[in-house]
Amino acid sequence: MRVVIAGGHGKIALRLEKSLAANGDTAVGIIRKPEQADDLRELSAEPVVLDLENATADEVIEVLSGADAAVFAAGAGPGSGVARKDTVDKGAAVLFAEAAERAGVRRFVQISSMGAGQEIDAEVEAKVGEVFAAYLRAKAAAEQDLRRRDLDWTILRPGRLTDDPGIGMVRLADDVPRGDVPRDDVAEVVRLLLSDTTTYGRTLELTSGNTPIAEALERL
Repeated sequence: MRVVIAGGHGKIALRLEKSLAANGDTAVGIIRKPEQADDLRELSAEPVVLDLENATADEVIEVLSGADAAVFAAGAGPGSGVARKDTVDKGAAVLFAEAAERAGVRRFVQISSMGAGQEIDAEVEAKVGEVFAAYLRAKAAAEQDLRRRDLDWTILRPGRLTDDPGIGMVRLADDVPRGDVPRDDVAEVVRLLLSDTTTYGRTLELTSGNTPIAEALERL
């Protein structure tokens, strides 16, 4: 498969690119900074420099042309304010999905966040803070946009992300209790989802658990 990944230098994306290459697939990572390109090349991934906050749909379509699948793994990241949650976690996601639809890239996996499905009212915002509330609202809006598109989409909502080594054991279902999950395991779930046809049109939650990843996917 040829897989185009938005947010190609992110922590999950780098792991995914390495895994795709190891399994004989081609990963194309969209990055904002030219100096990040060598990091992708070291993983046998193809870097494409394109700022999704300022790109046109046609520019993104050009990158997606000929791809078998697309993964949205971008995010404004820690330290960013409310405005960039809207322009990246929502705006870039909407642009990427639109471009995939127009480019005819049907398989689309969007990495969202556990909590994006809840109502973010004033009480929740007071508890989690203005910026994280904006992040969850942006993720929810991106999910809503994707659901209306003519794509074979899957939305993945991981729990709290860690850099611990992956254990290959997860809980994966429409609804799971809150918990942590290593980025290694998120990347592996995404890789397997790309060729899975049974999860089209589903929103799945993911944490560490007691079920091997492949088996968890089969149970879906």
